[in-house]
Amino acid sequence: MQADLSPVIAATAQWLTRAFPASGGALASALCEVQARQAVTVAAWLRYPTAMDAALLGVAGPGGSGRLDWITGADAVLDDDTDAYAWRTWVDEVVASWAACLLIDPELAARAVAALAGGSHSTGTRAEFRRLVAPDDGDRSAAALLRHPDLLAPVAGLHQDQLLDRLSPGRTLIA
Repeated sequence: MQADLSPVIAATAQWLTRAFPASGGALASALCEVQARQAVTVAAWLRYPTAMDAALLGVAGPGGSGRLDWITGADAVLDDDTDAYAWRTWVDEVVASWAACLLIDPELAARAVAALAGGSHSTGTRAEFRRLVAPDDGDRSAAALLRHPDLLAPVAGLHQDQLLDRLSPGRTLIA
């Protein structure tokens, strides 16, 4: 089931790291990418908690990065080469928004990871989200833009209420 979400996770993480790039060299870029991928993975697993949800996403599609590009100003730099940006069609706006919320607030990220404990995505393997939940100084430095509350606020604010509702006490992830 995780493979069903992998195109959305990869594209949305790529969108985040392009919109809010690492500050530094190759190591900083790798650390930034890991944090983005962890946040997007948690957000995608929360958004699509069952195999049916993931299958419906495959049929309906995630929606693309159009609105996110417009909000961050990235649409101004896109050219007409649609093949170079085909991956953007796999970006999920809600997942990106939820991931932004998790990147801004490690306590919220910890709640989100805890909410996944009984879900179908975490069966069989233990997922590690340390860089998301407990970033060290190196993680924060590498992803300074990716974790900056003011910069991520427009993206996080899009669907933050839905995330908070999903994480509210007594709410189950599996329908």
